[in-house]
Amino acid sequence: MSTRVSLNEEKKLWHGTYLSYGIGFFVSLVFTSISFLLVAYDAFPPVSLIYTIATLAFLQAVVQLIFFLHLGQEGKPHWETFIFFFMLLILLIIVVGSLWVMNDLNERMMPKHNMTAAHHD
Repeated sequence: MSTRVSLNEEKKLWHGTYLSYGIGFFVSLVFTSISFLLVAYDAFPPVSLIYTIATLAFLQAVVQLIFFLHLGQEGKPHWETFIFFFMLLILLIIVVGSLWVMNDLNERMMPKHNMTAAHHD
């Protein structure tokens, strides 16, 4: 008699084990170490280095979302994933709105013609 385990049961067995947390921690350490070494030894030109580190940071965020927050591994309604993307939307609105307000205030407080006159004194 064979004992077949369904995919959902396999996910439940894998969910929250020391092995899954260990793998997530190890992969995060590897990404962090690679980023540090690339910067410490000036491995790439500055523009390429920025793109490489941004890519490694994105990959590390995905690893942490999967292994530590278990995003995308819940049941059918996918409420956790929905709430996560809603949180990203709210965060994007707050950041873009704050930058917009600060830029607008900067232009209102420091008009272009006053800035050039202040530098000539």
